[in-house]
Amino acid sequence: MSDTKPIALDAMGGDHAPHEIVAGAVHAVRERGLAVVLVGSPRVLYEALADHDATKEIPIVRAEETIAMDEGALASLRRPRSSIAIACHLVRRGDASAVVSAGSTAGIVTTGRLRLKAQQGVLRPAIAVALPTLPKPTLLLDAGANAEVKPEMLVQFGHLGSVYAELAYEIAKPKVGLLTIGSEAEKGNKIVKRAHELLQNSPGLHFIGNVEGHDLLTGVADVITTDGFTGNVALKTMEGAVRYAFSELRQTIDGSRMSKLGAFMQRSRLRELRRRLDAEAHGGAVLLGLNGTVVIAHGSSRAAGISAACRLAADLSAQGVVARIGDRIAATQRPHRLRTS
Repeated sequence: MSDTKPIALDAMGGDHAPHEIVAGAVHAVRERGLAVVLVGSPRVLYEALADHDATKEIPIVRAEETIAMDEGALASLRRPRSSIAIACHLVRRGDASAVVSAGSTAGIVTTGRLRLKAQQGVLRPAIAVALPTLPKPTLLLDAGANAEVKPEMLVQFGHLGSVYAELAYEIAKPKVGLLTIGSEAEKGNKIVKRAHELLQNSPGLHFIGNVEGHDLLTGVADVITTDGFTGNVALKTMEGAVRYAFSELRQTIDGSRMSKLGAFMQRSRLRELRRRLDAEAHGGAVLLGLNGTVVIAHGSSRAAGISAACRLAADLSAQGVVARIGDRIAATQRPHRLRTS
């Protein structure tokens, strides 16, 4: 097992908590060599660990409260001793290297802001999601943390995503696109138009111009910046489209013997396509811009998805994503201070 600080895993968050979360933690420890600490109800978690004969492998930190999946941001204020709050506290005091949770996204974002605080110079933390483009994923942010933004925030999202792309995918100079309703510079509302101007003149950013909805999965950009409302709608639309496409494909394959034979001949490629389009395979979304690494796993994550999320959190923490973002934001503000009003 690694000697580094453990991943603080919110064991009570998620549609299948705590059993699938615990199973994911066991997989992360045994198969990936990661250090993990579970945060939640000790009695429940001890019983779940006992099912895997892992009570001596993974420590437990008590959390008295839980934020339910259907609760919003206010629950973070009402439950200061929730499992996600305790996980963030472990990172803040240096007892854990990162946080992983499959719980309520609103609860995670709000708790992260309260407990870990935004990094100096960061206007608003943003959720970055990896889209399954080739040859490397495209990062979309914000994917839901900020429904309303200012132009300067869209510029910062471009920088946050660029740091993530550089570290996670080893892209030397990530191409950044601005999501709007047309490729021309004058397309979009006032916020988008102003953001376009600022992005063109932002130091250290490789801005390639506007991109549209049909560009999201083409790989034309390495990072796509947008507001959280638009980004979340785009993400959910793509997820729904993928589910629909696979449902239709399955019906087509089952329609005749010839189609079944063709699917059998292409089974390895179909399996790889399914894996690439599986949201859990990427480990989850990352909440960038906080004084700590936070990975948000899909709410419906099973053990494999939780394990992948722990791997992503450990990698980003080891690569120093927080420090790199701090350096990038400081560099952008040296030539000229971003307007915040």
